[in-house]
Parts: sequence; structure tokens; C-alpha cells
Amino acid sequence: MFLPINKEEMLERGWHYVDFVYVSGDAYVDHPSFGAAIITRVLENAGYKVGFISQPDWKNAESVKVFGKPRYGFFVSSGNIDSMVAHYTVAKKHRSVDLYSPGGKAGKRPDRAVEVYCKLIREAYGEIPIVIGGLEASLRRFAHYDYWSDEVRPSILVSSGADILSFGMGEKQTVAIADALAHGNKKEVIREIKGICYLCPASETPYTGVECPSYENVVKNKREYAIAARIQQDEQDFFRGRAVKQKHGKMMLVQNIPMEPLTSEELDKVYELPFMRTWHPSYKSVGGVPAIEEVEFSITHNRGCFGGCNFCSIAFHQGRFISSRSKESIIKEAELLTGLPNFKGYIHDVGGPTANFRFPSCAGQEERGLCKNKKCLAPVPCKNLKADHTEYLEILRELRALPKVKKVFVRSGIRFDYMLKDKSDAFFKELVTHHVSGQLKLAPEHCSAAVLDKMGKPHIETYKKFADKYFNFTKSIGKEQYIVPYLMSSHPGSTLKDAIELALFIKEQKLRPEQVQDFYPTPGTISTAMFYTELDPYTLDRVYVAKTPEEKAMQRALMRYFAPESRPLVIKALRIAGRTDLMGNGKNCLIQADNKPSYDNRNRNNNPSRNNKGRYNESSRKRKK
Repeated sequence: MFLPINKEEMLERGWHYVDFVYVSGDAYVDHPSFGAAIITRVLENAGYKVGFISQPDWKNAESVKVFGKPRYGFFVSSGNIDSMVAHYTVAKKHRSVDLYSPGGKAGKRPDRAVEVYCKLIREAYGEIPIVIGGLEASLRRFAHYDYWSDEVRPSILVSSGADILSFGMGEKQTVAIADALAHGNKKEVIREIKGICYLCPASETPYTGVECPSYENVVKNKREYAIAARIQQDEQDFFRGRAVKQKHGKMMLVQNIPMEPLTSEELDKVYELPFMRTWHPSYKSVGGVPAIEEVEFSITHNRGCFGGCNFCSIAFHQGRFISSRSKESIIKEAELLTGLPNFKGYIHDVGGPTANFRFPSCAGQEERGLCKNKKCLAPVPCKNLKADHTEYLEILRELRALPKVKKVFVRSGIRFDYMLKDKSDAFFKELVTHHVSGQLKLAPEHCSAAVLDKMGKPHIETYKKFADKYFNFTKSIGKEQYIVPYLMSSHPGSTLKDAIELALFIKEQKLRPEQVQDFYPTPGTISTAMFYTELDPYTLDRVYVAKTPEEKAMQRALMRYFAPESRPLVIKALRIAGRTDLMGNGKNCLIQADNKPSYDNRNRNNNPSRNNKGRYNESSRKRKK
């Protein structure tokens, strides 16, 4: 049964009130791939009556009054992704589709949804407790650079007027907050909960923890912003992390130490809650909610990512420590999927932030936490790295053997550098044989060592080594399979010279990217701090950043040098960079002097999924968010 979405459904359950109301910027989809579904089911499991308000009319306070005043308070989230990312492309143009809204229709939520919803609740109910969480709140918990307004904004706890911010995945602190509110505990009790942020007068600032530069200072001084970003990232380890404080005017923002991740047993219980696994039936007339299509028959087996890419928000939100569900729980969910009416025999994914991580990267993490200022895999794998796919492979084998299961795919991100460190090729061979749907998606991101270092990614030689091994295994089993490599333009550190190097790599590897990904500065990442400050937070050295629309367009055009529409910008970029040697009829030239289509472009439409070696293919699919 779905949670009630209006007063009529509340009364049908025999309830005369709700304890909490959950307000979401997404449509109501009761599936464990949606954070709102997990948090509301966790609250329900803890014994609370929860009402769900999806995409309220943000211009009318009556839209948050559908259940009447809840007994204890509101939980507010923008949805599965930041509302600004949901609304705007990297070029700051309005998106025409919102996959998390009914029928995919855009415009069903406001910009900066968390702030707007909180103000709506305040208008309706005054000083009722409001708890904010989810990705938008989690990544904006400190003063942060906001790409869309091109300014540093205060903590979302300040701008929203909420009482408590829950950061990270949130199950444990959500129940702790709910229990505290239900028992009428004073603010001093709530302030002790791990995994939350709160505001207090500067005179009440706790003595423990570390203070980072204030909001006022990071607005005025980019070096101070970079220092703050580093402190905030460094303290996100639940084992050794300290409380972090940041002054905002006369108030102090306090981030308590992170909540410890769920154990395997606790994760199992969460994913075994009674999810309906689809969208609410009220959306039937518009065809449902498109976002369910990618995940309806997928299984999440882990959380966290010790990869720690600088442009990725996972480390700041989920953390770098890996927690995994038990094999038994995963098999049980798969058996449940096979009994659903729409199941066609295909499990679309068995993954998570990084599909092939099942346990912490080394034994030391359980004794001292993750290493400060170090990455487990980049620029080279740590000597203490434990790379072993045995348990993951056992899970995939058991899933393949289930009745009604025809195929099990792995479509989440695979860390190819981690795979290469595994002394056994068993998983590699079975991945190629059984779990690739014609194309394996990988994320080398760039080829320039200087840029990859700023990204926190391994150097391109690792990718090439993996690709050679992949195609050898593919050939040995008589299959024709490809790699879809995700590549990024204009990441901090990428000059025109680096962009040209990437174009030459694309030509050398005979790639045909139909769409390319510009770096998107989203709140809470080290790469975004580099973009704004033009400093590396870990060295305070200068970082080159392509910021003008023209240069970003040139870097993007170079990735599709073979396309006729890219020609003017590519020529301009080559001239600016002093690389006119790449204009002519030579083998390595990006631009043909005679203005005829290049060899790559002439053959592009003959068989777009092949080249003369049958090796690489870039699909037209967009990067998964």
C-alpha cells in the first residue's frame, strides 16, 4: 500500500492525523532507488504515520495543508537530484523534460525547491519543526558556490529557514530526529545526533571539532573558499571525521560528525521494506514517471565509493566507506522481481555508485578510517588495496541461475583500474561473457595526465590496458561488443592544448561521440571549488579554468572535430593553440585542408557501430546521473 497522498487516503487508513509530512520535489515513486521512498518507509517502519506531498503548488500555502498540521513536523527534499540540475543544462538553458515528474513534464517544481518548500511550510504553520535532507540539502550544507547564480550562497540551512539538516543517506539520523521530536526533547538533545547540521548563536558553539573560514570570508576571498572546501571534504569520514563549524554572521553552522554507515544487516532490512516498486497510480493518465524505467528491475547491492573522483558528489554525500547488502538479501530481491507482472527476464543492473566494490579498499579502514588527503586508486592504486571480485561474482552467478531470469546486466559504473588489480580474471571474463549488453560503459573522462590528476582519475594508460584486455576476451568468445567511454570537456585544468590532446585521442581510438559532456559545477565537490577559485584546494596552486562560453564551446567542438558544424570552432582553437599543423591532409590532421569530410566522417554513416578494428563505439545515450 502506498503512503497516503491526501486527507482522503489518510482517513481510509483509519488515521485522524499524521505524525510527519514528507514534501518532495519529485513525483511519488515508491521504489528503493528513490531516496524519498526509503526515508518514508524507514519512518513508517519506526512506527510513525507519514503523509506524502509530492510537488506541491509552491505559490499556494494551502498545498502543504492537505493532511492538516502534522503532530511532529515536516521532512523536506528536492527529490533525487538537485532542483537546479533538474531544471538547467550546463549551458544554463531550461531542460525540456523532467524524468522525475509525471509524464516527464518539466516545470512541476520550483528552482531551489528545498528553500521554496520550507518557506511555504513556514507560511502555513509558523514555527513547526522542519528537517531538510536529500542531495540538494546535503551538498549545500556549507557556504557554497552556486553555478546558476554565479555567486557564493550561504548554507541552505540559513537560506531555507529549516531547523535541522540531515546529510548523507540519512536513515539512522532520520529515526533519531523523529524520536527526539516525538518525545518533545529540547534542541540540546537533537544537537547531539550524528549526521546532522544545525545553527546556533556563536556563543553556543561547541568546543570540539574544527572551524573552517566563515561565510563572509569565503565570499570575499577565493583562497579562503578553497581552504574551507578542503576542510569540509577531509572530515567526511565517519571513523575519524571531526565536527565542522562555519560562522554565518552571528550564527554558527555546526556539522556534527558523520553518521556511521548502515551495516549489511541494516541495509538488508531497509531494502526489504514493503516498497510498491512503482509510481503512484494517480499518474496513470499521463503515463507514469519516466525515471522508473532505468531502475524498475535493477538491484542496489552497495553504497559509498572509495574512488573519490573530484567532480563527483558521492564522497561528500554517501561517503567513501563501502557498505554492502548480504548475498541472501540480493537474491531475495531478485526473486521478488521475477514475480512482478512487467518482468521480462532481464535484471537491468546489479550495482550502486560503483558496481564492482563490495567491501572497503583495505583492512586498515575498519581500524582507522579512510586515509586523509589520499585516494585509493589515483593516480595509481594504493599498495594496500585489496582487489577481489569473488563475492560479487558469486552473486551474479546465483542471479543468472534463478528461474525466469534470462540475463543479468551490470550497467552501473565499473572501476576498470580496480578490475586490473584483481589477480584473478574470473570476474573480467564472466563480465564480458554474461553481463554486457553489447556496450560496456566506462569513464576514463580524459586522456591528458594533467587533467586526470585534477579529476582524481587514473592516467589513460590504465584505460588502454583495460580496453585491450576487454577486446581480447570479447574476441575469444566470438562476440562483437564495444566500449562506451565517457569523456568530459572543460574540467578545471583543461587548457586548449589538453582539449586538442583529447581530440587526437578520440581520432586515434576511432571514437564517434554523438554527445559530449561539459564539466558541470555542482555544489559540494572539489572540482567545483577549483572552477570557482581557480585554485587546487589541496595545494593552493593555480588551476587553469575555461570559463568563457567561447572557449568551452571550442573544447566541446574539439571532441567532435569530425562533425561539419564543429569545423569553424576547431579551426579557431587550433590557430589559438598554435597547432595549425593539425590542419591539412596528413594522417593525424583534425581538419582537412580541402574542406572535404575527413575519413572518419565519410565512413561514419556506413556502419556507425563499427570501425575497422571493431573496437570502440560511442552511443548517443546521455551520461547517467
